[in-house]
Amino acid sequence: MFRDIEFAALRNPAIVAAFSGWNDAGEAASGVIEHLSDCYESETVAVLDPEDYYDFQVSRPHIKREDDKRVVEWATTEVVLVHHRERDLILIGGPEPNYRWRSFIDYIMALVEDVKPELVLLVGALLSDSPHSRPIEVAVTTGDAKLAEEYELNTSDYEGPIGILGVLAHELEDAEIPTVSFWAAIPHYVAEPPNPKGTLALLTRLEEFLNASLDSGDLPQQAADWTEQVDEMVRDNPEILLYISALEERSDLDTPPPTGEMIAAEFERYLKRRGRNPSS
Repeated sequence: MFRDIEFAALRNPAIVAAFSGWNDAGEAASGVIEHLSDCYESETVAVLDPEDYYDFQVSRPHIKREDDKRVVEWATTEVVLVHHRERDLILIGGPEPNYRWRSFIDYIMALVEDVKPELVLLVGALLSDSPHSRPIEVAVTTGDAKLAEEYELNTSDYEGPIGILGVLAHELEDAEIPTVSFWAAIPHYVAEPPNPKGTLALLTRLEEFLNASLDSGDLPQQAADWTEQVDEMVRDNPEILLYISALEERSDLDTPPPTGEMIAAEFERYLKRRGRNPSS
């Protein structure tokens, strides 16, 4: 199923998965997979056969020039091994499948069984009534009681339609695999990808759970540039400015100023991610 790789030799492995499409507003979640693949030494260890899972009229192939030849790239899901200095990461990314979801999930679960990860992190993004001028909120949930207690997380009580991430989370929790889901709230009025601010917000939350410092690269500058571009885009539109102002007011009411305890707790998490003792 996979390239010749010794999964038992992986260092504290964790799996990070994101799928483009319904689960990926502004491509903020798939941007996490792309960013991590680009920032660290990585190798592709598996590629799913796209014929089994994709409608090519929905996920159309792309043609491009490569080494003086024109090649066709087919939409598919890839599994990438990232050699982070602190632990090994298995990244799973690609479009949400159009067909045979149960077979697709079986494939992912077989990978999980081989890797035996300490943790699986599922990353998504949804459109929301949130202002672009405020920090991107990331909802974090888990079905694992130990993780819920350790990180003071809620369990999801959502009922309704779900994407492939929701199905995968259910299967992982049934198999008692420690799993955490991250959902970034992307402003609906600027849904056009990419959204580096959303990607950066997700990456920052992943750091906490991976207990590893992740290279943010150019994302902070890209996020700042994105905010400025949106500011310029809406500057001459009184109606949208009034709407954003209302969103900002509601956001500020919902987000009280940080207390001393909150600041101290966040600083301790920051030091923990970098392997330092907060009391030293």
